[in-house]
Amino acid sequence: MTETAPSLYARLGGYDAVSAVANNLLPRLMGDEKLGRFWSHRGADGIKREKQLLIDFLSSCAGGPVYYTGRNMTLTHQGMQISDDDWWRFSAHVHATLDHFKLADPEKGEVVAFIESIKPEIVEA
Repeated sequence: MTETAPSLYARLGGYDAVSAVANNLLPRLMGDEKLGRFWSHRGADGIKREKQLLIDFLSSCAGGPVYYTGRNMTLTHQGMQISDDDWWRFSAHVHATLDHFKLADPEKGEVVAFIESIKPEIVEA
């Protein structure tokens, strides 16, 4: 019998851990002096929905038993004029969030590699 390695989702700590990351990251992004513009005209309900979609997306992509029902990243971010500078600011907040949770280097590397892999779908400029 072949034993399979645990998914990234399992190694991260499952749904509660992914949710904690989203709950830490989103306020960082919203509070950023440059990135906050993306949420400045959103209602509380829209932000809650966006947070849930983020949790579902990350959980699904990390191999968890969660089905992501949102749109693809290109369509979701189309027209937002997200620049390379915006991306690097976002990336710095991702790193700060992962450091806050003291994520082990192997898992942190996998998360960062995944985030970097979707950059072409998000950055327009």
